[in-house]
Amino acid sequence: MLNVLRNIVQEVNSAPDLDGALRLLVQRVQEAMQTEVCSVYVLNEDERRFVLRATEGLNQEAVGNVSLKSSEGLVGLVAVREEPINLDDAASHPKYRYLSETGEERYNSFLGVPIIHHKRILGVLVVQQSARRKFDESEEAFMVTMSAQVAAVLAHAEATGLVLEASDPTHKQRSKIKQDVVVHGAAASPGIAIGTVVVLSPTADLYDVPDRDAKNVAEEVKRFQAAIEGARAQIKQVGETLSDLRPEEQALFDVYIRMLDDDALGNEVIRRIEDNQQWAQGALRDVILEYVAHFDRMDDPYLRERATDIKDLGARVLAHLQDTIELLPENNFPDQTILVSEELTPSMLGEVPESKLVGLVSAKGSANSHVAILARAMGIPTLMGAVDLPVKQMDGVELVVDGYRGRLYTHPSPQVRQQFQAIVEEEQALVEGLEAIKDLPAETKDGHRLQLCVNTGLITDALRSLDRGAEGVGLYRTEVPFMMKERFPSESEQTQIYKKQLATFAPQPVTMRTLDIGGDKALTYFPIEEDNPFLGWRGIRVTLDHPEIFLLQVRAMMKASVGLDNLKIMLPMITSVAEVEEAQHLIYRAYQEVLEEGIDVKMPKVGVMIEVPAAVYQARTIAKIVDFISVGSNDLTQYLLAVDRNNPRVAELYDSFHPSVLAAMKYVADAAHEENCPVSVCGEMAGNPAGALLLMAMGYDMLSMNATNLPRVKSVIRSAELEFAQNLLEEVMTLDSAQIVTSTIELALNKIGQGRILGPVAS
Repeated sequence: MLNVLRNIVQEVNSAPDLDGALRLLVQRVQEAMQTEVCSVYVLNEDERRFVLRATEGLNQEAVGNVSLKSSEGLVGLVAVREEPINLDDAASHPKYRYLSETGEERYNSFLGVPIIHHKRILGVLVVQQSARRKFDESEEAFMVTMSAQVAAVLAHAEATGLVLEASDPTHKQRSKIKQDVVVHGAAASPGIAIGTVVVLSPTADLYDVPDRDAKNVAEEVKRFQAAIEGARAQIKQVGETLSDLRPEEQALFDVYIRMLDDDALGNEVIRRIEDNQQWAQGALRDVILEYVAHFDRMDDPYLRERATDIKDLGARVLAHLQDTIELLPENNFPDQTILVSEELTPSMLGEVPESKLVGLVSAKGSANSHVAILARAMGIPTLMGAVDLPVKQMDGVELVVDGYRGRLYTHPSPQVRQQFQAIVEEEQALVEGLEAIKDLPAETKDGHRLQLCVNTGLITDALRSLDRGAEGVGLYRTEVPFMMKERFPSESEQTQIYKKQLATFAPQPVTMRTLDIGGDKALTYFPIEEDNPFLGWRGIRVTLDHPEIFLLQVRAMMKASVGLDNLKIMLPMITSVAEVEEAQHLIYRAYQEVLEEGIDVKMPKVGVMIEVPAAVYQARTIAKIVDFISVGSNDLTQYLLAVDRNNPRVAELYDSFHPSVLAAMKYVADAAHEENCPVSVCGEMAGNPAGALLLMAMGYDMLSMNATNLPRVKSVIRSAELEFAQNLLEEVMTLDSAQIVTSTIELALNKIGQGRILGPVAS
């Protein structure tokens, strides 16, 4: 049955249009279940009726011509109850509704299952039989599984904006366009974009490369090397077209180019050609797909995104081998282009004239991808992971990208378009206003001062942060440079990397988190495979088990701080006091070793991250033995709510305004202050203007955030009074719903004229 299901899904997904897909569906399900009838009813939301859209066994004349009210008949009952209805005598059920046009009076047995997508009823799948019997559990399970697959097909069709009229018996009537269809994804770069879709896809498909022996090995190597040079030149040209990027952001394209070096992918492909007597395309395919499979198995989202980079590189080299590279002419791009792809890559960004590119959408990927990093640097509203978007059918469609809430609106109506256009204009005015307060302190109207810092990983983050008025670095993710190498960086290499960060912000403080890998952040050269990586070997657990890695890194940090003295060291994923004491012992040891080398350096302050519930309830004890505490609100929210924030199925449950999260945040702030220990927040909650207001009221001394959010947070702080924030906190701490908390804060911000600072959320 599993094979049957797989085959049906493949056939249905490859159908040219929705009607063809549904006709195939009912035919194949009828055959698989050996029933006399299989039908699918699709909900027309405008008229709130279920339309018979395809059938095998009922009168074909009824298709498109027969419909039921949304709660009418057994079909309506299935929809209302949102569960299967299995009857051996359908006509005797009080909800049975006889439809003479269908010829269904001959059929007694009825099994209907709802077609649901993201909690919305899209339709009902039905099988019927003349013999009176209840369908067994395995048949019911098959139908439920099938309906889940159909839901994606209907959702894709809905996203294109095409909806069949309620009455269209011949299927020849022209469909009308459905406006304002919402498609969800992950917000990767904030902002609003309104424009026309241009769909781009890789120019060559590695999966289609056949096996073939090399007739002349030397010639194949020569062809491959020429293709490598062509790909290098193309990637360099693409990077140069993005003129607004800083040199450090251009470095992402240098990473791409280095992957093609002789000591990286290039050498492996040449060795495969020579050892296996294989032609260049086949050797390239094997090496690239092996790397892709390796990255795809990783749990860490950032590392999984490297599979996209590798595939893009492979496709470009293959295209040069096949001499099939084709780019759209510049004049073919609309003035307001929204670039859409199944899997966006950094090199695709350079294919659109910078003056015309207003938005980015990718069906795959996450906010950890290189595309998302570049999009944020360029200020382009971006949505990743829009899995319900039928990319191939979107070319030329008008689209609104909401980079705040992670939503797309296809075929926007005049009203929706006007609403978002007003937000775009308001955003432009807001940015100009925020520029004026860049160099002013984050100080409330009644004189309360709050330190605003930034989270960084690349040197480009640091440079961009200075333009936004950052007062230091609250979190420097040291794992990022580790991820961009193919081995552990040496002590001298790390020293140079860290020195750039420290020097960029000196004399302001830079808080460097020790290596946070393991479990969900395995390095390619340090693979870790676990069944449950989020509860596994990660953070401080890894580095305490490998003191040679920890000591080397801490020594590099200290050496980098010579003459600057603005280093602070932070320990991640702490769950016990014993871990803190063991790490402190190693840090003091590293300090003595640096002094013994004759290097005059000050002992840096050492603090910890509170990211797990266990550390929350030991916060006061921990505060007694460290110099500072910083709450990682992202992981703390994830662990408190048992929600994987990277999982789109449960993403809506992830909310830092959940009452339990607010209670934990308040508990930590109070515990730290009881021991006179400075306390800060370095998660997304700090960068949310509404969250920042609550955190200030809780007593947090410093907030660290993405550089993009810093001006907004500063604007809210400067527009409020501490007493106002404390009264607001007192009110929300009595609420029992994250949604009510959010609404309450939005209303409060509107009262002080700061509602627009939240973007369209407050609209």
